[in-house]
Amino acid sequence: RAELKEEQSIDLIGKNEVYGDTRHEVNVYVKVFTNSPFLVCMDLALSQERIIDPNYLWIGPDGRDLQGQGYVNLTEAGKLMLMGFRVSMSGAYLCTLSHKVIETTTQEETEIVEAYKFMVYAYREADHAYQLSVRFTTTHCRLETNGLFIEKLNKILNSTISHLTCHITQSSYKCYSIRTPKNGLQYELFVNFLVSPFGPGWKEVCQRIPYDCEDVTNRRVRQAAERIGKFFHQLRHILKNELHTVPTIQYVENSFSMTPIDSCRPGFGKNHHTLQNCASCCVVCGPGTYSPNNEVACRSCASPRARMYGAKSC
Repeated sequence: RAELKEEQSIDLIGKNEVYGDTRHEVNVYVKVFTNSPFLVCMDLALSQERIIDPNYLWIGPDGRDLQGQGYVNLTEAGKLMLMGFRVSMSGAYLCTLSHKVIETTTQEETEIVEAYKFMVYAYREADHAYQLSVRFTTTHCRLETNGLFIEKLNKILNSTISHLTCHITQSSYKCYSIRTPKNGLQYELFVNFLVSPFGPGWKEVCQRIPYDCEDVTNRRVRQAAERIGKFFHQLRHILKNELHTVPTIQYVENSFSMTPIDSCRPGFGKNHHTLQNCASCCVVCGPGTYSPNNEVACRSCASPRARMYGAKSC
């Protein structure tokens, strides 16, 4: 992914290549553990011309020449690909292109030197959790059985999704008296659950995967939320058709809803970076900022001690 300035053309990106610009740095975002697009050591206009005796010098964030480094693919045409991108590889990549211009009539040679700067940031997909909401009717708000019912419901739902290494981390409910035109005064429980993908066993599942795990955890928590939705759909059928006695607490038909909630891994956040084509992406915290937990924002350090990318503390 590459983030474009307003004055840049979309033509800067194409064929898995990102062109430089002598007027300003170009931001590039690379998903952790994947290969970057090729960073091209010239601008788009120059790439359409014949270049005489081009020479390319790539310098990494640590100030060292990238030629011969094991984690780069550096072509003869001055294109740089960063292999298996890691958080520590984030930073400024500078390329200097020198080439000759020959005067047609005099054959006089002039050497031209141009510099291009790419700011390359690691990013990961956000971790998803799901806020689930559901309502039940009850005979009165002061019933002790209301709280016991929610506890029992929690246990049932956790057992329903445990095989997906997901669990319910937060549950709460409130009871309200509601006057309706048809049924008069009735009482309803408004219940909320938060389904997290990080239940018992999730680390063991991720250790079997040779790359980052959020794709797997996000798919599992989605399945868990949908499974709970299916449970409530079936619960309505059971309460309506299979019980011979009317229970004191009843599911309100079509009251189930689920809302995704994003969080970022420590060292990543969303502030200061907005990717046009990845609104949920978490970008590595830059120098002077950190993220110690699963919030969605990088915090600023009180003193500029965090000089690296992806800091989890100052």
